[in-house]
Amino acid sequence: MISVGVFDAKNRLTALLDEVETGAEITITRRGKPIARLIPATAGFNREAARRTADALIEASHAATLDGISIADLIAEGRR
Repeated sequence: MISVGVFDAKNRLTALLDEVETGAEITITRRGKPIARLIPATAGFNREAARRTADALIEASHAATLDGISIADLIAEGRR
């Protein structure tokens, strides 16, 4: 992964975007601390994969218990 300061990123934006287009990831830093990351647009958020993961977590939670007490019962107990 490439790391560049804000000033350099501003001055070299076109060149940095060319590198990102080929698959590179670039971290932009301010005073040595990361503040942003340039990644290829195709590597962004995958809504379908996130939906599948959320559905799997919801399904797994239906069978989850704590010493035989269901999550729904624990929530109800906490509301009393």
